[in-house]
Amino acid sequence: MKRLLLPKSRLAFLALALSATALGGLMQPAAAEERALVIARDMDVNSLDPARAWCDTCQIYNTSVYEQLVTLDKDNKLQPLLASSWEVNKEQTELTFKLDPAAKFSDGSPVEAKDVKWSFERLKNIKGNGAFIADPITSVEIPDAQTVIVKLAAPNSEFLNQAAAGFLGVINSDVAAANGALSDATAVDKDTSENWFLANSAGSGPFVLESYEPNAELRLKRNENYWRKAPTIPQVVFRQVKDAVAQAQMLQSGSADIAMQIDPETAKTLEGSDVVVEKVPSYNFVYIALSPGAKANTVKLTPEVREAISIAIDRTSLIDFTVGGAGRAIATPIPLGFPGGDGHEIPAYNPDRAKELLAAAGAGDGFTLKSIYPDMNVYGVDFSLMMQKIQQDLAKVGITVELSPVPFANWREAANGDHIPLTAVFFAPDFFGTSQYVDVFGLSEGSVWAKRAGGEMDPSIINAQTSKLREQALAAATPEEAQKLWFEAGDQMAKARIIIPMVSPDLILAHSPSIKGVRYSACCNLPLAEISN
Repeated sequence: MKRLLLPKSRLAFLALALSATALGGLMQPAAAEERALVIARDMDVNSLDPARAWCDTCQIYNTSVYEQLVTLDKDNKLQPLLASSWEVNKEQTELTFKLDPAAKFSDGSPVEAKDVKWSFERLKNIKGNGAFIADPITSVEIPDAQTVIVKLAAPNSEFLNQAAAGFLGVINSDVAAANGALSDATAVDKDTSENWFLANSAGSGPFVLESYEPNAELRLKRNENYWRKAPTIPQVVFRQVKDAVAQAQMLQSGSADIAMQIDPETAKTLEGSDVVVEKVPSYNFVYIALSPGAKANTVKLTPEVREAISIAIDRTSLIDFTVGGAGRAIATPIPLGFPGGDGHEIPAYNPDRAKELLAAAGAGDGFTLKSIYPDMNVYGVDFSLMMQKIQQDLAKVGITVELSPVPFANWREAANGDHIPLTAVFFAPDFFGTSQYVDVFGLSEGSVWAKRAGGEMDPSIINAQTSKLREQALAAATPEEAQKLWFEAGDQMAKARIIIPMVSPDLILAHSPSIKGVRYSACCNLPLAEISN
């Protein structure tokens, strides 16, 4: 963690006051605790309906305006939220939650078991991106107004952690239903509430929606009826600012209090100012992926060829080149700090061994790999710069990489169509748990990357073991037993060398020195209610 602090000047204070005037009075020169919090970020909002929202900004919104049964503290330990207590049966297929009788929605009405049941069933039936969390739920029973019994189709030791995810935010069912929201099986086609959610909220969280202007601004205000400790900040304003340099300039001028997408290079420009810059490990990672079943392959991407590609990349210099060293090497597609993610051996850079492997595979004379990847900068990693570095490394062992950066939509079409011999992508957790990584990267038949890697053309990449390890881990009697199973699944994914992680970039938290309580959260991204000024 690195703090860059210098004394504030009167001019900096004046700039802040002037910026408050420009914001239409949001930052009036009242007491500091009554000043709005302005956050500069590239907003990726697709919806403000908790059952449909699927973005990083949405994660903050869903856990600030709505509440979940439980939440996670800074150490990723479960804490009560709407539920004051819970019990799990021995088989881990039935969870009984007791709601806190003090819990109430922003309109003052109580949070009841019927609202939980309605919200969970709606998430499942609306069939949005987050529905996968609710799909294993077979029934939600409500024997009384304060008791919720969730029954699952199979053992799931991670469901409590999943219950902290923003998708499972509890909605005021009476208010939402009165405005076109449905929770039954017809919701996917007949729910008409999405536009209503863009202008209104119906949660029990510390904030409520004030207004939203797409691609410009999202405003929240303090929930004056909040049933727990009220936030000290009266208003939160997210401003759409795509460029990291512009975000940094807003911090320096005082027109923003927090900037959420500062990359390592831009962070250097903040040195000498009074802006606080903290680098913390994240759970995000960037990876390359190989598709043995891609139609454009010029050689067969055998296990030996895939291993050669992996060890021909100098990860240490890549991390220095892309994020200025502000990141960690990662061996398997499970975040460091997640169950089963730590302790795997990082592939050592060994171009000589890579050449030997290629020669043994009959590819010693070199070949060409076509690489299509998203033209993006994610978590401070410029994909084009990273792929140029990989291109240079692979050229040293006789592999020519043809780079084709494309918009994300075009990338998705190529990955799911004829597939891509070599690509680059990114991943961030939807909840604190490892099953999501085995689901996506475990290469079980029908899984996301079994399809994208061309498993129908090359069935040898299909792994029947990872899904079994997943089932065993979710049914494990103890966290220690689950940890071993997740580690084994991670080991198998690493050895497949279809998904080859490159770096887990540090998260840069940049904010005004007057702002306290800024932290990164696995469930909530940025817990707004903990922030004060």
